[in-house]
Amino acid sequence: MRDRMGVSMATAGRWLERWERQQQRYAVDREERFTVIADVVEHVTARRVRPLLLDLGCGPGSLAARLAARLPRAEIVAVDMDPVLLELGRTHHPDAARYVDAVIGDDGWTDALGLDRPLDAAVSTTALHYLSEPTLLRTYRRLAGLLRPGGALVNGDHFPQPGPPLSELTASVGRRRAERSRTHAHEDWESWWADAAQDPELADLFVQRKRRRADQGSGAGDDLTATRHAELLREAGFRHVTSVWQFGDSQVLVAVKA
Repeated sequence: MRDRMGVSMATAGRWLERWERQQQRYAVDREERFTVIADVVEHVTARRVRPLLLDLGCGPGSLAARLAARLPRAEIVAVDMDPVLLELGRTHHPDAARYVDAVIGDDGWTDALGLDRPLDAAVSTTALHYLSEPTLLRTYRRLAGLLRPGGALVNGDHFPQPGPPLSELTASVGRRRAERSRTHAHEDWESWWADAAQDPELADLFVQRKRRRADQGSGAGDDLTATRHAELLREAGFRHVTSVWQFGDSQVLVAVKA
C-alpha cells in the first residue's frame, strides 16, 4: 500500500525501525524517558475525558505513537517541519496523531495546529534544543497561553551542565550506560540520513527537505542548561518547574501552568 507521496508501508516501516535504533544511540535510556513523559501526561490528564496533547518536533511519530498506546482516548496533534519524517510518521503511525507541517517558533506557527480547545499537555523529546534562546522564550510563552490551568509542558532532552567538570561527568555516565546496553554500536545520525536519501521512494521528500532547510538556515540552537530552561519557563509564565528524571545529561523537565 502506498500513500499520496508514493511511500509504501513497507518502506516507512523499514526506515522507522532503523530510526528507532539510531535514536537509541543518542538518547540514554530512551524508552525509560518516553515512559516517564507518558507517566507525567497521564497524571496531569487523569480527570480529562479526551485530553488534547501537542507533540513538539514530533519527527516520525515515535513519542506520539507511545502516548497514543498509553492514552487511547487522547487527541494528539504532532508538529514538525521535516517532510521526510512527517511522511514516515503519517504512513507508519497514521492513527497516533494528526500531523502538522509547521516551523516551531515562527510567526503564527500555532495557527496551523487547528486547536479547538486549550491543551492539556505539550510534550517534546530531543527537539527544543535546536531553538535559539529568543525563539525558545517566545515558544514557551505561546505554549503557556495555549495550555489550560494545571496543564503541563514536558520536555525530555539533553541538558548540558554548567562548566566542564559536571558536563564531562554526566557525559561519561551516559556514555558508559550506552556501552553497557550496546546502543553505542547502532548506526549514527549521518548514516541514517545518507542511506535514506538514496531510497527512490523518498526522493521527492528529500527535495522538499533540502528546499526547506535552505529557507530556514542551519537551525542551530543555544546550548542551554536545565537551569536556564527553567528560568525561561518561569519568565514565560510557568510558576512550577522541576526535573522529574535524569540519567547523565538526559533529563525530563516539567513545567506546570498555575
